[in-house]
Order: sequence, then C-alpha cells, then structure tokens
Amino acid sequence: MSIESTSPNQAAKPRVAIVFGGRSSEHGVSVVTAASVLRSIDRTKYEVLPIGITQQGRWALVADEPARMAISDGRMPDVDQIAESTEGQLTLPASPVSREVVWSEPGATPKLLGEVDVVLPLLHGPWGEDGTLQGLLELSGVPYVGSGVLASSVGMDKEYTKRVLESFGLGVGPYTVIRPRDWESETGRAAARERVGQLGLPVFVKPCRAGSSIGITKVKDATELDAAIEEARRHDPKVIVEAMLEGRELECAVLEFEDGPRASVPAEVLVGEGYEFYDFEAKYIDSSEVQIPARLTEQETAAIRRHAVEAFEALACEGLARVDFFLLTDGRWVVNEINTLPGFTPISAYPKMWEATGVPYAELIDRLLQAALRRSTGLR
Repeated sequence: MSIESTSPNQAAKPRVAIVFGGRSSEHGVSVVTAASVLRSIDRTKYEVLPIGITQQGRWALVADEPARMAISDGRMPDVDQIAESTEGQLTLPASPVSREVVWSEPGATPKLLGEVDVVLPLLHGPWGEDGTLQGLLELSGVPYVGSGVLASSVGMDKEYTKRVLESFGLGVGPYTVIRPRDWESETGRAAARERVGQLGLPVFVKPCRAGSSIGITKVKDATELDAAIEEARRHDPKVIVEAMLEGRELECAVLEFEDGPRASVPAEVLVGEGYEFYDFEAKYIDSSEVQIPARLTEQETAAIRRHAVEAFEALACEGLARVDFFLLTDGRWVVNEINTLPGFTPISAYPKMWEATGVPYAELIDRLLQAALRRSTGLR
C-alpha cells in the first residue's frame, strides 16, 4: 500500500485516521465495524488512513482492504491478519504541536505518513471506548468523533451509568455489583451471593465494563451463579448482576446535530428462536432480528425518543450514542445501558435506525466527522 505524506494545508480533503481493533474482547467486532465504514466513507470528501491496534496493543498500519476484514466461517477477523508488518509500529502525534503520524520498522528509516485532521475511533470496550483513547487524543490536540473522556468512561461502566441516570430521574432496573475484592474471600463471596439472591431469579451476570453481549450468562438456578461470575470475570474483574425485567427490549439512536442531539426512530430486538437472550452469537452470527421502526404507539415513540436524548445529555455525551431500554409490562421505561461508540457493522442497529429516520449510512459518517472537525479539544 502506498501512502503519500500530506498535511492539512496541502491536502484538499480532511485526513481521517480510522482506528480500530484494540485489546478488549470486542476486538473482532471493532474490525468488522471498521470494514463497513471503510466501504462507505465518501472518498471524494475524505482521505483515509486505516490504523489497527492488535490485541497485544501494537499500533499497526493496515491495508485499506475491507474485504479482508469480514467474519469468515463464523470467525471474527483480527488486526494481526491485515497488518502491513508484524514488527512495524505506528505512532500517533505525541503533542498538540504536530499531528504527524510516523511508521517505523526495525532497521529502516522512520516514514512520515503525513498529518491527521480527525480521528474516527471504532474501538469497542476497554482501552478505547472507555475514555483511554479519548484522553490520548485530547493530550495530542487531535479532534475525534464521539464523546469525551468523562462520558466515555461513565458510559463504559454499567454501574456508574446507572448511578448517573438515576440521579437525573431516569429509571434503571435492580442490580448489584461484585467488585474484585468481594470475590477474594469466602466471606465476600457469601455476601455477594446473598445480594444476588435478593434480586430473585433469573438474573443476568455481566462483565461491568464490556459490550457486544460478551461474557454474559443468564442464571436461572443458584447453583449456576458462581460459574457465571467466573465467566464474566474472564472479561472484567468487576461484575454486575441485573434482575430480569419483563417487557420489550428496545433501542434508540442519538446523533448530535448543529442545533443539539436528536433521537432516531426506535428499534425492537426480536431474539431468534433457540436463544435465551440477545447474546453474542445471536447478535453477530445468527439470525436475531432488529425490527425498525419498532411497533409502538405515537406516545410510546415520543417517550423513548425523549428519554434517549435525556440519557445522552445526563452522561454529557457528544456526537453519538445508542440507548437501550426496556418497556416494562406495566408501562414504565427503564434504561438498560448506553453505548457511546455503537457498532457500525452492516447489521448494526445504530446506522439502520438512522437510515430509517432519513440519514443514510454515508451521510451519517459525514455528519459525525464534520461535527468532530467543528469541535475543539480540551475543556468545553
């Protein structure tokens, strides 16, 4: 792949660094998301620099070849498979003085790849979606798409998402948190089991700071609880356990326009036959359906769109977010979680909801990039 060194002053088009992959268990989902964006971004308006982060944390220059970044035979793709070199290392700007990106390999002269105007982060999970990458970009003075450090961090942690939403008067379901120290002694484990027991069964045991339905177990019998907690702890030492709620599972996409955030038409998750809940396989591999628009009354549609924007603003989100809800059988709305960097895969609900609202995929990417270019880094 040939990349010429350019700068914002020389180039007619803004230069977008698309950053994906990462160290979390959602690495493969991120690669698939990046492939979809690379296929759809308007090349007449933007120059693109794809940057992959391996599961070991190495930043790598990758080929602009989305066909190599797809799910194959049920297996998720990996940045190491598409990296230009297994030893080369890419470095983003180190200070606000320069936005130059450098590619270096052992024994070779470092190569300047030019300057970056804006970063489109497509990382999911810890070490990317949780404010860590956003903090690096703030330090470097590089504009980026999406929420800042605080909203990204709070939105990644399901416990603190719920705490903030509750403080703003938004409904959340019953839950308890099992912290790492709670599981280090038999006394702590017994207390954690008792707290879970107060929620009733079934419950959902989840990694507290993960997404894409990875590491989640539906527990219907108390004898299954310890194994479910250990499975969640494989992805995050902090675990959240949520009571099962009776109702419909709905989603709403929020996008920041020039005059403020707006909500899309909502979607309803219809879990495919044979699945207990909307787990990883049902979401990405098999045939679960997201019905867009959801079959709601006008009043219900207005309510979910209003609550989605309220949740977006409660967490001080920017750019975009997907807000997940339950509409309970008694008519109450409960916010399940908020995703500050929702998936952009071909089957992801976020772009599909906006397409149904009148904002097609390529325009959605363009709006996000233009908003990031307008926005300064730093305190705001």
